[in-house]
Amino acid sequence: MAIRNADDQVLPRKGDGQRTPNLAIDNLILDAARSCVLDFGMQRTTLAEIARRAGVSRPTVYRRWTDTRAVVADLLTREIRAVLPEIETTGSARDLLLTAVVDVVAEIRDHPLFVKIRSTDQELLTTYIVDRIGASQKSILELMTVVVTAGQQDGSIRHGNADEIASMLLLMAQSVVFSAPTLLERLSADAAVQQLRIAVSAYLTPTAGSDG
Repeated sequence: MAIRNADDQVLPRKGDGQRTPNLAIDNLILDAARSCVLDFGMQRTTLAEIARRAGVSRPTVYRRWTDTRAVVADLLTREIRAVLPEIETTGSARDLLLTAVVDVVAEIRDHPLFVKIRSTDQELLTTYIVDRIGASQKSILELMTVVVTAGQQDGSIRHGNADEIASMLLLMAQSVVFSAPTLLERLSADAAVQQLRIAVSAYLTPTAGSDG
């Protein structure tokens, strides 16, 4: 089985809602935005400073993004997609998915950008936890749904609605990334990932004599 990333590149929106094809400039600007957020936090990051660090004109940035929040949203999408697995394996889909969920959670949890935003600009993350899902979450759901379906076909994952199972896996993973730090006195970061592994394994394992 081969599972590959979808939409490895993020194409920022232009003012007319279309996509710009110049990926080199797009990524240059996103790199500059990453640098700014790590230095200042999102609230103190400006499009002007992003343009300065990227070595491009302000209009070049303004044509692609309407405000700093939009730039950072696409930056988060790029950074999350970068850690999604590109895996080829002869093992079961369940083992593939279990390893992928745990590894991605550990990488995102410790990612410098997410650590910075979680500590200084939680409102941005709250939007994608409480109000709506973002492009990166949609990519993750699509990827997990494919693997869940494959696992149901090879008998390694329990029966049930693949979309619902993938959605629940996303909720479980997000809780470890965003909520587990509130329980550090009772549950260390490493222990949280280990408990997630146990929970996901039990959740996916077929039950003898059960149809789902």
